[in-house]
Amino acid sequence: MEPGKARGPYAKTKARRDTIVRAARDGFAERGYAAASLRDIAERAGITHTGLLHHFRTKEELLMAVLAQRDAAEWERGLAGVPDLDALAPYFGDLLLRHQQTPELMRLWLELSAAASRPEHPAHAFFTDRLKQARAHAAHGIGALAAEGRLRDTIDADTATTLFFAVLDGLQLQWLLDPGIDIVEPLNRFLDLILAPDTPDAPGR
Repeated sequence: MEPGKARGPYAKTKARRDTIVRAARDGFAERGYAAASLRDIAERAGITHTGLLHHFRTKEELLMAVLAQRDAAEWERGLAGVPDLDALAPYFGDLLLRHQQTPELMRLWLELSAAASRPEHPAHAFFTDRLKQARAHAAHGIGALAAEGRLRDTIDADTATTLFFAVLDGLQLQWLLDPGIDIVEPLNRFLDLILAPDTPDAPGR
């Protein structure tokens, strides 16, 4: 057996949970979180309602699994799709476009992340840990830009990292309120504002 490859009951359980999460993702995206029922999701997954409850006790728990799966997939895609700093802007531009294809999931993510800012919220630890991890990765990349002289001297790497995530979340929120606006171009222009102008090989150039 390959190292780390699951088999037996555990593999079957994981496969069933993955099937349920995919069905829930499709249901939330098509019908909206409020309208999608656990019975509908169970039917999409090809199992009974009772069978679904064996794996996920509530719709809220299932929503967290959907968002966590999407997040993990994006991390994996990002690690593979950003081989160097020059690929950063195209990757995040494409990420915003992919999010626009499932606006309901984008909306749920922003709503849940805001609600999870309360320490007593059940998703608080997930979102705080995720932010720390995301900031650490971004700070490493932006710090490398600064070390290469590719970051404007009017901004430090920590501030640029904070603004970067504010821009990503803020652009998506604005698009949900006004789907007619372009959110990729403002992202590229933001990078122009923080990157040194005499670096023709900088991301987005």
